[in-house]
Amino acid sequence: MTAYDRELEESVKYLTSDKALQTVQADAYWPKWDSPWWHMLLLHEMGEVKRVPAKIVGEFIATLNRIPLKIFPIQQSDMPEGVDPYRGSPCHCQLGNVYQVLSASGVNVDKELPWIRPWFLRYQMSDGGLNCDNDAYLVKDETPSSMVGTIAAFESVLLHTARPWTAEELAFLNKGAIFLMDRKLIHGSQTKHNAAERKSAENWLKPCFPRFYLYDSLRGLSALLHWAVKTDQTIAPEAIRESVDFFAKRYPNGEVHNERQSFVGVGTILQNKTGEWMRGQPAILFPLLAKVSAIGEVSPFLSRQWEEARNLVSSRDELKGLL
Repeated sequence: MTAYDRELEESVKYLTSDKALQTVQADAYWPKWDSPWWHMLLLHEMGEVKRVPAKIVGEFIATLNRIPLKIFPIQQSDMPEGVDPYRGSPCHCQLGNVYQVLSASGVNVDKELPWIRPWFLRYQMSDGGLNCDNDAYLVKDETPSSMVGTIAAFESVLLHTARPWTAEELAFLNKGAIFLMDRKLIHGSQTKHNAAERKSAENWLKPCFPRFYLYDSLRGLSALLHWAVKTDQTIAPEAIRESVDFFAKRYPNGEVHNERQSFVGVGTILQNKTGEWMRGQPAILFPLLAKVSAIGEVSPFLSRQWEEARNLVSSRDELKGLL
């Protein structure tokens, strides 16, 4: 028994309902935070993705394949006339999470959604990052990549590839790892175009659960350590020192608390009774999300990830002395 059992069962029950099927048939992503997708993603982050019913997974895949634009629109001419820019094309962080959830559900994503994996490689920027801001790719005098735009795609290729990586995929991962190390897991972009990320980075040492598409330094640390293990490469100790020091001192007993929430202040798009999608609407939480994200509460999921990260740091020769 866990503290979340009742709310977990409610989410599983919802995913079996006709309402959930109808909602996901209308859109694979919206509305936040109470469409089937967000329930599925939360169950995945909790390690409960096998509880997601196969029928909703199949409908989710079908809806994704109906997305009209399967490229990231950079030039204005990339967006066909009449296609909703918010609903007609996904972004990197969305697809990175989609790939992980479906793969963990037992789906052969490369077969069912063959356009997703090449997407990650195509939109990697010169420094190893990606950015969900379309205009970032038009900037010529700097590389305004984004931690949020990068981390889920990096995790997907790293953790959810059952076969050997291609040379292109390995290059993607190595460049992504360099990007994480160059940022020391905690620093926002130094560019003019993505200056807002420096403000976001002030919160990256504050862990949150679930992340959904959000970034925090524990998420980055975990991904980087798994990269080193899986590729048999080394991590520069200075790249992770500040994150490791913070977590070791902040949570000496290993119990990591939720210190922020990924959904605060975010609105949504809602479909009204006539089928019209309306922007700027208040987002809605569901009980399981509210329960596991309570500020100040010990998160067993974050605590487990920190314990694994701490053990990996302790086991690596190049990182001796960090703990």
